[in-house]
Amino acid sequence: MKKEQSPDSVYILTEQSPQSQLFAEYLNKHTGYQVSVYSRHSSLPAGTSEKLLLLIDSDHISIDALPEWQDQLPEALSKATLAAFNIRNMNHALEALSCAHLTGVFYREQSLDIICKGVHALLDGELWMSRELMARLILFYRKSQNNAFRPTCGLTNREIEIISLLKAGSSNQQIAERLFVSEHTVKSHLYNIFRKINVHNRIQALNWIHQNLGPILPAIDKPRGLKN
Repeated sequence: MKKEQSPDSVYILTEQSPQSQLFAEYLNKHTGYQVSVYSRHSSLPAGTSEKLLLLIDSDHISIDALPEWQDQLPEALSKATLAAFNIRNMNHALEALSCAHLTGVFYREQSLDIICKGVHALLDGELWMSRELMARLILFYRKSQNNAFRPTCGLTNREIEIISLLKAGSSNQQIAERLFVSEHTVKSHLYNIFRKINVHNRIQALNWIHQNLGPILPAIDKPRGLKN
């Protein structure tokens, strides 16, 4: 059943062909959005849409070409939502996300019904990515945060985790349980931490954390490892 037409629009960036036109017609019919097909070198109209989604075919605009293509977008389209489809696998998705400001990723094998649901979510201001991809991004972000502290204080990722828990008020036993190590291992890490930051006890360490890391210290709120 055809949905009521919405003022929001979807521009599909792909090769002009009967197949791409059928894809556009399907999206239009099942989402109610205005859907148009453009090639990579087309001049995209700014339009009068309240919201706009640029849906990029990764077979038409390669991942390597995405940054240059995005830089050449007219200012009127700079705030449009970007998503890519025909993504091959997880590594391809991560590469795409590192090259362009994408808020949605659709894998090649995903059904048209799933793409329609994702298009609705994206135009509602949500992210559309698989749970596994989101988990990888979160872990990458945390690792990047931890690595950012190294030049300042010389602490390892594990030591950053321990002082995060120390800041949260955890005892040695609680830290050991949270990180699945022995209390002896925690004590050894604390000894190395105290030596590196030139303090002699937990109170001095907490003062150092507050003065040098403060609110930018990543929070450790779950045991290591992800659960479904």
